[in-house]
Amino acid sequence: MTHYRLTYYRKTLGDISLPCVDCCCLGCCMSDSERNYDLRAERQSQIDAPQLAYEPPQPQQTHRIGLIGCGGISESHLKAYQHAGFQVVAFADLDRDRAVGRRDTFYPQGEIYGDYRDLLQSADVDVVDVATPPEPRAEIIENALQSGRHVLSQKPFVLDLETGLHLTSMALEHKCVLAVNQNGRWAPHLSYMREAVSTGLIGEVVGVNITIHWDHNWIVGTPFDRMHHVVLQDFAIHWFDFVTSIVPGVARKIFASILRSPSQSAQPPLMASVLMEYPIARVNLSFDADTAYGPEDRTIVRGTKGTLYSVGPNLTEQTVTGHTQAGWFRSALEGTWFLEGFQGTMAELLCAIEDQRTPQNDARDNLRGLAMCFAAARSADLGQTVEVTPVSRDEVE
Repeated sequence: MTHYRLTYYRKTLGDISLPCVDCCCLGCCMSDSERNYDLRAERQSQIDAPQLAYEPPQPQQTHRIGLIGCGGISESHLKAYQHAGFQVVAFADLDRDRAVGRRDTFYPQGEIYGDYRDLLQSADVDVVDVATPPEPRAEIIENALQSGRHVLSQKPFVLDLETGLHLTSMALEHKCVLAVNQNGRWAPHLSYMREAVSTGLIGEVVGVNITIHWDHNWIVGTPFDRMHHVVLQDFAIHWFDFVTSIVPGVARKIFASILRSPSQSAQPPLMASVLMEYPIARVNLSFDADTAYGPEDRTIVRGTKGTLYSVGPNLTEQTVTGHTQAGWFRSALEGTWFLEGFQGTMAELLCAIEDQRTPQNDARDNLRGLAMCFAAARSADLGQTVEVTPVSRDEVE
């Protein structure tokens, strides 16, 4: 083996030592306290995990919910609502048989409507869950707000920021709560990390690194297979939203890229990466949706006073570990991405109605994540860094 001789100058207190001219490595003339090339950190003691309110909130009143759109994802909504004891009393879908199937499976006493306008006109509901595809959703939300109903919108909330600003202004005008079904907000691991940040446990967030390896080829033969930015705009939208829940404002600049994997069977590119530049923070998102073997989901949030890690093979099986000056801890979390996730989005809306407050999944705030999502797609198309269209609460209100 060839050994390369390196010259290393070690600075001491006000004094510079003579060069070490016969070293085979940089560490030979360093003390243990100075040597850190193997990235070893000081050993810490394990401490009790902080008890944080990461689980979905619990409404205290009964609310009558109408479901508009009874497609595939509505089954997950209804399972979560049934689990939570929510009352769904009306179902609307252009495919009447599909609405009947959902009603009969989950809430046999519910009323059926072939046109959502009839539901808004006749059904005794105070909240509507709009679970349709994106294209007709804005008009449905607008009509629901005009009828005085509170609204939970499926994600993505809107397809352009101008429409989002219009709808959020309408919600204010009609004194309705408008929230977005970003179920990742109440996925146990992301919710726990968000609460840890909000309590100041790790100080100010300065770095977020998220890498997800999974197999998204199930979209073959579905409408998603025709969506060019299916990774960035349908899947990654959860992580743009998560970032907005722990980092204030929006990123100043974003660079994103997408790539087809040689082994993928789906049509859209299934590999994507995003670099988001904040004034004092950096966010890296990496998605490989063609991982047939060895899936992994990893989230790292570093703050000025500590670091949070969440690792697991999928969105539900996650272990959160935290490191602070006081020691390290591991949290035993309960719940799932779908069941508690969908329960949490509706529960937060209902609690916000009861408490007359803004929900965490407020549609106005959701526009921050959408602004970065849209910017990432634009960057990937252009192949260059782009600036993010700013959307502040003042602009929305």
